[in-house]
Amino acid sequence: MERRTFLRGAVIGTSAAAFGGTLMHGAAYAAPAQKGPGPYGALGTADANGIQLPSGFTSRVIARSGQVVSGTSYTWHNAPDGGACFADGTGWIYVSNSEISTGGGAGAVKFNSSGSITGAYRILSSTRNNCAGGATPWNTWLSCEEVSLGYVYETDPWGVKAAVRRDAMGRFKHEAAAADPVRKVIYMTEDESDGCFYRFIPTTWGDLSAGTLQVLKAGTATSGSFTWANVPDRDGSPTVTRDQVSGAKIFNGGEGCHYANDTVWFTTKGDNRVWQLNLLNSTYELAYDDSLVSGGGAPLTGVDNVTGSSSGDLFVAEDGGNMEICIITPDDIVAPFLRITGQSSSEICGPAFSPDGKRLYFSSQRGTTGSSSGGITYEVTGPFRS
Repeated sequence: MERRTFLRGAVIGTSAAAFGGTLMHGAAYAAPAQKGPGPYGALGTADANGIQLPSGFTSRVIARSGQVVSGTSYTWHNAPDGGACFADGTGWIYVSNSEISTGGGAGAVKFNSSGSITGAYRILSSTRNNCAGGATPWNTWLSCEEVSLGYVYETDPWGVKAAVRRDAMGRFKHEAAAADPVRKVIYMTEDESDGCFYRFIPTTWGDLSAGTLQVLKAGTATSGSFTWANVPDRDGSPTVTRDQVSGAKIFNGGEGCHYANDTVWFTTKGDNRVWQLNLLNSTYELAYDDSLVSGGGAPLTGVDNVTGSSSGDLFVAEDGGNMEICIITPDDIVAPFLRITGQSSSEICGPAFSPDGKRLYFSSQRGTTGSSSGGITYEVTGPFRS
């Protein structure tokens, strides 16, 4: 496999996702990434919250399922999952999905410039298994239903405007979404063992009410070129969307998705892979594969949600594994960034950086209890590199 240029990740701007930024690169290793020492050093002993962190980093609990968020009247939802941060004047908002079959939806926590909680509230209700999603450049949160023939809901992180179901984005087992402001499309993953990878092209950028749904076409290899083809019936009936286009590439359990600098990364849990689409030349390859880690003992397993930092590091959360968020650096090194102890029956969800890049939010979906009512949402603060 050719050595790749790893385009550096998120640029911290006015919203949660990375929409553009400075192009930098490194190529110390051939893709896919290999284990090595992380940029923050070894993990220390578990802190009072049961989290092992590198030196200089600290954690705090933001919210717990079934309990009122401190200083507010909002009871935090069960099974917190995908999330994102949005700038709010001098502060910010963290939104979080609820992956339960009845009620679902999403909630939000508002912070002031010092990081103190100033509010919490509901932004979406009466939906099903809201797993991951993605932020848009116009500061809305796309909350995705991880159910057969599920929908995407566009929500207001401030909780002022009513959420809107976006039928044009297709009906399938939605997982994550990532906005690409250069090509003016939204990429989407599908959580099926024979799922596909999609993009939605809005008729008008910034308005998701109408547009074209497409699926990625490519060969069966782990690298090569790709094209896009229109999905004839986005409602998935009578034929599901993943079976409508001949030559659509199959991915084993699509999960997280992240866009930055003409590159989109997404994870597949069925084979513990992180895929990379190079959008400038329409090629794809593996950014990580746990079965291709030299020397055994792959540091990252159970790949799930993914986000990026302003330094270009990818942060990949584990569903299972040993409850870590692992980092994949621009020079193709993969290493643990943090580990949650005592919660082996849970999964890590919703990693997202505050707009200034100094705080990382995420949840343990089932916490210490192993139940959806035991979810815990955390914040980690420290010397994240920029």
